[in-house]
Amino acid sequence: MQAALSGYSDLPMRRLARRYGAAYTLNEVVLDKLVLQKGKWQREILSVAPDDHPVGGQLMGADPEVFAPAAFAMAQAGYDVIDINFGCPVRKVLGRCRGGFLLSQPEIALQIVRRVHDAVGATHPVTVKMRRGTDGSREAEANFFEILDGAFEIGVSAVTVHGRTVEQRYVGPSTWAFLERVKRHVGDRLIFGSGDLFTAEACVRMIRETGVDAVTIARGCIGNPWIFQECRALWRGGELPAPPTIAEQRAAIEFHWAETVAAHGQAMAGKIMRKFGIKYAEHHPCGRAVRDAFIAVKTSDDFPRVLEEWYSPAVDWPSVTRREGCGDLIAAGAE
Repeated sequence: MQAALSGYSDLPMRRLARRYGAAYTLNEVVLDKLVLQKGKWQREILSVAPDDHPVGGQLMGADPEVFAPAAFAMAQAGYDVIDINFGCPVRKVLGRCRGGFLLSQPEIALQIVRRVHDAVGATHPVTVKMRRGTDGSREAEANFFEILDGAFEIGVSAVTVHGRTVEQRYVGPSTWAFLERVKRHVGDRLIFGSGDLFTAEACVRMIRETGVDAVTIARGCIGNPWIFQECRALWRGGELPAPPTIAEQRAAIEFHWAETVAAHGQAMAGKIMRKFGIKYAEHHPCGRAVRDAFIAVKTSDDFPRVLEEWYSPAVDWPSVTRREGCGDLIAAGAE
């Protein structure tokens, strides 16, 4: 599944993920207050395309009173699942008592879960995204399990668990042993795993080693939509598909570009796609130079020029291979 990625998982990225095999995608996390505040952001959040299913709407906030009407509005707009974010580790979010901060406040967190479930649970699955605690302390772990057990008792359909603490943010390894422990603890209830999923091999290994029911791919799918079809191939017992050729890379980027122009307009498309281009460059045999070219993009006219220069079918590009145990791709024989 494609995780909710703030600033990334908009409609174009979700369509791209589905095109390459994602079974389920989530919209980027949104503030509950923005869902209820009339204006451009509300219209954008509550606009669900007919082909954008199944899709989850992820909510973040601090006030149980606001969460419920926001969840109801998103369910009415067409989101198939309402997901509650108790995992964001960004300092600005924590400072406003949102996201991962709520893992330190089990009572408030469970009030939010109950209000949301009461508002939409009869018609829509409610899920929760968590990290394994605010930090590595026993108190943080106890709070985690209090929220986990309480959420399932209220009636949530699944919980996504990221193997890092909030304090870790994105530093250090994700603790997969904790995911295995959580899955054994909840039995038949659904647990989705997250953390350090940058290759298809890692995704399949997480499921087999920890017993989680599914995995949500976050940073590992930015500029790498092929990871979903690679996961499907490995899970079915097949071999890992060959790395995407230059032609295949260009086809994915062109699709992503066209969808971004359609969704956000020509003037904004270059700025939005620049950050994706930097990640797509990791798959190119001349990755560093391509990355620099995408970094230099300043207008929407610049982006197609980078494609023409670095993804031209007329050039005899070096072959592409994977580094062992890593999602990066390099030219065959290169350092």
